[in-house]
Amino acid sequence: MNSKILLLVFFSLTMVISCGTSRLLSYEDLFDNEEIIIGAARTEVYLPLLKDKSVALVVNQTSVVGKTHLTDMLLSLGVNVTAIFAPEHGFRGVADAGATILDGKDVTTGIPIVSLYGKSYKPDTTSLKGIDIVLFDIQDVGARFYTYISTMHYVMEACAENNITFMVLDRPNPNGHYVDGPVLDTAFSSFVGLHRVPVVHGMTIGEYAKMVNAEGWLKNAQQCNLKVVPCRNYNHNKYYELPVKPSPNIPNIRAVYLYPSLCLFEGTPVSVGRGTNEQFQIYGHPDFPKGNYEFKPAPMVGANKPLHDGVVCKGFNLSDVDLRHLQKKIHLDLDYLIDFYQDFPEKDKFFNTYFDKLAGTDKLRNQIMEGWSEKQIRASWKDDLVSFQALRCKYLLYED
Repeated sequence: MNSKILLLVFFSLTMVISCGTSRLLSYEDLFDNEEIIIGAARTEVYLPLLKDKSVALVVNQTSVVGKTHLTDMLLSLGVNVTAIFAPEHGFRGVADAGATILDGKDVTTGIPIVSLYGKSYKPDTTSLKGIDIVLFDIQDVGARFYTYISTMHYVMEACAENNITFMVLDRPNPNGHYVDGPVLDTAFSSFVGLHRVPVVHGMTIGEYAKMVNAEGWLKNAQQCNLKVVPCRNYNHNKYYELPVKPSPNIPNIRAVYLYPSLCLFEGTPVSVGRGTNEQFQIYGHPDFPKGNYEFKPAPMVGANKPLHDGVVCKGFNLSDVDLRHLQKKIHLDLDYLIDFYQDFPEKDKFFNTYFDKLAGTDKLRNQIMEGWSEKQIRASWKDDLVSFQALRCKYLLYED
């Protein structure tokens, strides 16, 4: 049977909550035969604004138009690119999560590279000297703890302070079809969560930038001169498979879908497959007494020192879960975490301090430790999610 027809069968019964209304996902939501055109490909919109300007780029390996990196494309079009700012994982996107990124030069173009994941998350006045416009073009996956939106926050703040235009070349959010999870308590703000948004916010990076700017979330409630070049032929329910993996340990669309749920394990001693080829599709621990799958992490690109390096972990394999099953889910799956905790032999060693930063609250940890069910936990998010949905609707560029 045609794969699109199969997807229609699954999605036709899926309800979407959209800005206070509800409707059924349709075939047209997913496959309307119109190719999505990313913001970076819409050169007719933004090239005139770059003429005779000094331009800096916030980019990584996902910043491509077709098979051409944005840096190379803009240089070929005569744009004066004078600096590159590199986020977590670096300009080429191969560094470990959390690894310090060093300043340097792009070997291909000779353009200076300034790290935004080293001694500072924020460009300083010196690195911005002479810059007229900063272009941000990075593929996001729609989870609060995915750090590219935090990088964007600090670059927007620097642009506001230095009177520099900040332009987002928008890209689809592959997890943009739902909103879920605890809304961040600002007492737990960190680089893996700066704003009062849920774990899954359901916004593209351009929509998110609009919200950060207009809600006064930058330092001293400043606002930058923000411009967003939106995608064409995109809506929040349209299927989008990323052409380039967004970071070293999210290798495919299945990992993209599982990431918001499984990333919470990174605040525990449980491996999520770093150091394997099934990152964020498997999870386990050497001392776990149950599970039907075993794996042994080993050093590799993007995971030089993986958790439980060289030790057999016992747990579960989600890499063979039907992709259509994951596509139709419109909520986090807390059962992975709750069930693992309940069967873990040393519960007092399960959670670490990083977990509360990922969750954006200490409530989730306490609820799990107290034996709350997923249904009870989810009910505790309801009021905050309703408030956020109302806020989110003010900044949407695309239909839900």
